[in-house]
Amino acid sequence: MGEIRSGDIVGRKSYNCDILFKVEEIYEKQNEKYALLKGLDMRLKADAPLRDLELKEPTEILEYRNKIFEKLNAQFRNVILERELSRKFLNIGEKGGKKTSFFEVPGKVIHIDGDREYLDKCLRNYLRLNIEAMGFYVPEKEQPRKVKEILLENSANILVLTGHDAIKKNPKDISDLNNYRNSRYFIEAVRAARQVKPNKDDLVIFAGACQSHFEAILEAGANFASSPKRVLIHAYDPIFVVEKIAYTYFDEVLNVQDVAKNSITGEEGIGGIETHGQFRWGYPKAW
Repeated sequence: MGEIRSGDIVGRKSYNCDILFKVEEIYEKQNEKYALLKGLDMRLKADAPLRDLELKEPTEILEYRNKIFEKLNAQFRNVILERELSRKFLNIGEKGGKKTSFFEVPGKVIHIDGDREYLDKCLRNYLRLNIEAMGFYVPEKEQPRKVKEILLENSANILVLTGHDAIKKNPKDISDLNNYRNSRYFIEAVRAARQVKPNKDDLVIFAGACQSHFEAILEAGANFASSPKRVLIHAYDPIFVVEKIAYTYFDEVLNVQDVAKNSITGEEGIGGIETHGQFRWGYPKAW
């Protein structure tokens, strides 16, 4: 194995290389070299000594990425199928064997992300799900300061505040925000957003990343958050949470369990409170 450098893909030996990371930075601490790591598919940043890292071969990386791709595609198929079944159940879209002139108005999204690469990927996948979304790259520390300005200048009824997070290994007190990498910034950003739109049905907020302080983020005013069991969440979990919000009819209360199950990680990583959907039908189509 060669020397580990910035940009390399690695696994952590102490975790049996269960997750692959990109090395963002190498630095020295207490006369030992460390790496700042970013998950390839998990919204996690972590620090690890170089001695704990294993450099991955191209074939291993390709196999790992293919598994991610397959999981994502399976989730998309499930979401689209569920949406089609819902339309058939409502019997909207056809009348007497002929298509009617109704048009769809799903919820509109502002997505603020502390990771530029993940943001770009999320925006491409919102398009795939036919969801209108505006994306803003804002590092987690700056989100509390920037979110008000973004909300005042742009119209949306769904807000995503995400990026990277992590909890310290074996913390004595999981309620202590000092044990989290970025949870305090998501909490402060949610509070700032609620100063602009206090009503939880006028602006539906999802906030958090891997192992975030779930309870504190909800208490700050979010509708949905991560991570109830302090587990890692997938990079694309916010997309599937948003899809459920955006395509649930406005007079229906979202089933929180369904929202969690709609994500890739599931209810250990995603939770929230009862919230109205943001979907409406319009009539007639202009053309």
